[in-house]
Amino acid sequence: MARRASSSINPTALIGIAVAVVLLIVGGKMLLGKKTSEFGDVDAFDVEEFLENGNSLRNNVYLIEGTIDEKFFSDTSSHSVASVRVKTPGEDALVPIEIPAEFNNLNIEREQRYSFRVKVRQGGIPVATGINRL
Repeated sequence: MARRASSSINPTALIGIAVAVVLLIVGGKMLLGKKTSEFGDVDAFDVEEFLENGNSLRNNVYLIEGTIDEKFFSDTSSHSVASVRVKTPGEDALVPIEIPAEFNNLNIEREQRYSFRVKVRQGGIPVATGINRL
């Protein structure tokens, strides 16, 4: 008697396909789920030290992550200033960041999270040198 060919899918192949699909879904969520600041080589901004004596941070580069509280414009200059709400161990703190004219093409909106690479200039004023929306 002749043997009939099996037309069913091999169970090992089904398990392999299921594992591959699960890995693709988990990998996609990990890659797309959370945006990073892309400023990984920069030290975090110490809000307490800034509030105590901002001038001590001058000429250094830091990373500030927070939510835009308010954005202020000046009629006499092309730069703006954003008030950024930064989470601290105690309570949230507002940090002013000067945004140069080179970033005027960005649509920085209130209540949105951003990361800023800043250089602290004379007087302890953080000036944005890079901006990413989170």
